[in-house]
Amino acid sequence: MKEPQRVVPTWTEPLATAASGLIGGPLGRHALVGRSRFWTPLRAVLLFAVAVLALGWLGKAACLQQYSPDGGVQALDWRNNRQYVAMCYSDTIPLYRLEGLDTGALPYRDPSPGPETRYSESPVLTAYAQWAIARVADGWLWLAERVPLWPGGLPEVVYFDLTAVWLSFAWLVVAWAVLALRPVRPWDAALVALSPIALVHVLTASEAIGVAFATAGLLALARARPALAGVLVGIGGGFGTWPLFLLVPVLLVAARRRDGPTAVRVAAGAVGTWAAVNVPVALAYPQGWFGVFRLQITRPADVDSLWFVVAGLTGRPGLDGELPDGSTPVALNLASLAILLACWAAVAVLAWRAPVPPRLASLAFLVVAAVLLTGKAWTPQWSLWLVPLAVLALPRWRLLLGWMTVEALLWVPRSFYFLGPDGRGLTPEWFLGAVLVRDALVLVLCALVVRSVLRPATDPVRATRTLAEPGATTADPDWPTRPAAQRLHVGAAPRSGEPLP
Repeated sequence: MKEPQRVVPTWTEPLATAASGLIGGPLGRHALVGRSRFWTPLRAVLLFAVAVLALGWLGKAACLQQYSPDGGVQALDWRNNRQYVAMCYSDTIPLYRLEGLDTGALPYRDPSPGPETRYSESPVLTAYAQWAIARVADGWLWLAERVPLWPGGLPEVVYFDLTAVWLSFAWLVVAWAVLALRPVRPWDAALVALSPIALVHVLTASEAIGVAFATAGLLALARARPALAGVLVGIGGGFGTWPLFLLVPVLLVAARRRDGPTAVRVAAGAVGTWAAVNVPVALAYPQGWFGVFRLQITRPADVDSLWFVVAGLTGRPGLDGELPDGSTPVALNLASLAILLACWAAVAVLAWRAPVPPRLASLAFLVVAAVLLTGKAWTPQWSLWLVPLAVLALPRWRLLLGWMTVEALLWVPRSFYFLGPDGRGLTPEWFLGAVLVRDALVLVLCALVVRSVLRPATDPVRATRTLAEPGATTADPDWPTRPAAQRLHVGAAPRSGEPLP
């Protein structure tokens, strides 16, 4: 079978075609592609990512400024709401002291310092990774005191910089995995590397690590290593719950393709790994471990959620009315869960009724987007979840860059919303309107993904493969292929007019 030829963006993407005018126009019809020994697409994409991540660090640098109050010991300069005025806020900096990382408090075992008993509110692997990086920061500062010319600084600044290194490395893994998943369309990975969302939010919190493990899990599955894929997804679930949601599209695609063994291996690996990470901690420190889930149950609607937008624009207090602090919004929890399950049921119907088995990336994007759109919270860094899934599901450059730009610019009204009108910020209506625009764009992406599932000819990934592979309209580069003799179980038959999966 003839191998597919590499897609040339300046021939297929209007944005790339227009931008190529700056360097002489689209690639020539007789140009040699793939002959460079050094500047391969992978190295170019990683260079793009490094440049964006460096700019992202500069964007956060305003929150690393120091001053000496009354000529005393230096302190972090967050006076006059600098973190919002300069739009440089990062969870990494305040959590260093809020979760007792500066004093060596062990996550889930030791409560954080303060008047209230408070344990780490981060997932298990995130919490212990933060603790380990804080200890490395201690060692770094110890060397700074004893080794001439060794750079030092405030503990939280050193901790932030060390964390930034690991988060940046994680995003490089995401870009690499997306490129490896699309060897015929390697330049799609440039959307991950150059994403405005990555510019603003990779260093806002620790989400990039979970995204890296989840994307690597998708790559392992595509390369017919489902057990390893499950392990990687399970590790990602230890850094954040969302990678476990990928099991939903895996089960749906497996059901449609009648490939139960693959789904079982992925699910067993993911659940087993997640349990191996969480159960020992839950047994040793049950009160602290359950605090992460207690936070999700008791938290009200977050300012970035549709629930908060509706309540703010209508002037109503929400489904539960006015609740005292710490109370559980029961009605909101039930409504959010019910709507999410309804959305997932709709995705299941879509997967079953599609003319050909849908691609895993398409269903994964829909499932995760439903979580964000219906949930009580959508913190800005959670948008990183959608970046690789959107690129894999719907690689249309102008559309995705437009959505990513709006998503990144939402950081501006959000920051000034927290300043409030009295602090020369924005009135709530500006921020709530911006959230509605962002959500509307995500719904447009969902609609286009659904269209590509129902009409495979509109799917740019499948259209590319069809050019060189007859009958490839059912092919899925994200799902492992099997020998023809194993494609159907004994006694099973394809639907009328449906090619073998």
